[in-house]
Amino acid sequence: MILQQLINGISIGAVYALIAVGYSLVYSVLNFSNFAHGEILMLGSYAGFFALTLLKVPFPVAIAIAIIAAGLLAILMERLGYRALRMRKAPLLYFMISAMGLSIFLQNFTIVTIGPNFRTYPDVVAMEPYTIGSLSIGRLDVVIFVITAISLALLTWLIYKTKLGSAIRAASYNMTIASLMGINPDLIVAIVFFLAGGTAGIGGVLFGMKYTVYPWMGMLTIKAFIAAVVGGLGSLPGAVLGALVLGVTETFAAAFVSSAFRDLFAYTLMILIIILRPAGLLGTVAQEKA
Repeated sequence: MILQQLINGISIGAVYALIAVGYSLVYSVLNFSNFAHGEILMLGSYAGFFALTLLKVPFPVAIAIAIIAAGLLAILMERLGYRALRMRKAPLLYFMISAMGLSIFLQNFTIVTIGPNFRTYPDVVAMEPYTIGSLSIGRLDVVIFVITAISLALLTWLIYKTKLGSAIRAASYNMTIASLMGINPDLIVAIVFFLAGGTAGIGGVLFGMKYTVYPWMGMLTIKAFIAAVVGGLGSLPGAVLGALVLGVTETFAAAFVSSAFRDLFAYTLMILIIILRPAGLLGTVAQEKA
């Protein structure tokens, strides 16, 4: 029973990881919490859904469409909502207010244009689970884990093993000094938002496949924030670890206590981490946050 719930927790934790990594990427460069990140996930999920149902494209193509759509939308969000504030070196509070405004606008825009109804993804993966003894592992859970692992591996390689990744990490240390070294801040910010949006798009598709698609699914940003705080704000490995810990914690709480206490345990975990280890499980000093 415990092992079964652990598998279930890792499955949902993998989705949280994709969201939290994008959230942490933006935080590491701009040092603010992008509360509109959840709406990027929501619209990426819709993009994947309509690609499968209206365009009738294969699943890998639908994933690619969701990545591109969510990534471009994230760039547009930065250009319209944050760039002017960044150019004026506005206080971080203004960024957060702008993010909340964008979140409300995108959510209501989706309700007006697409509708408030819940939508279910078509069956892309066979429903029969893999059975190992008393364990039952859903095929969709395996697909989620594999796609997440590949996505995070590619993102890690990009950030830590390429020149572009070095530029992103340099910008996260100090944007002004990085620009003096020949790094284009606007280009780096655009790339970071595209990467964050792309991972959110993948997470939105996977979450939509596992559950449903609806205009309020952007509330998952809260889970991404908790995962990022637990793992260490600005730390990509920390975001992944925090997401897995959060997913397992929620699953165990729902299975052994009550599903009504799922969020209570999640917030309690965050509070305990803040009290006992403010930097997070893998948090580092600010100069090493990338």
